[in-house]
Amino acid sequence: MRHILARSELCLGCKSCELACAVAHSTSKTLFQALAEPKLPQKRIFVESNGEQNFPLQCRQCLDSPCVHACMSGAMQIDIKTELIQVDSQKCVGCMMCVMVCPYGVIAEIPSIRQVAKCDRCLDLDYNPACVSACPTKALQFVEVQEFTHSGRRAFLELMKGVN
Repeated sequence: MRHILARSELCLGCKSCELACAVAHSTSKTLFQALAEPKLPQKRIFVESNGEQNFPLQCRQCLDSPCVHACMSGAMQIDIKTELIQVDSQKCVGCMMCVMVCPYGVIAEIPSIRQVAKCDRCLDLDYNPACVSACPTKALQFVEVQEFTHSGRRAFLELMKGVN
């Protein structure tokens, strides 16, 4: 299964991924129209920074899925077909239990409707998730874990070659 994985050393903190995510989850699917929507679209990825380093965070699709276990209404579910944790907005009662137990802090409240939003990997798109496509430095990648780790090892070897 492919995952959205991040190379923090490449992240500029530009937040292009956040913007693309919000637009992809808007009704209109275009930036200028999304800004005019009565309910502003909600991003599902968060770029955090400590001033020197930046890191994009989104749902990690935890195997133990604390959000699913904490959800009292059954709105957080593991989709059997995609194996992704999804939110059923028809069932969400806005209790925020999933927000409280998420170890990464990436489940967000949609205040206007008192429900939650989390990364759904843009399942309605036929290609990369919007955040990955928008990243100008390719810090975000939509790849198999083995491919990601292999490319990390190759990058380390290239770095070491330059040190010698």
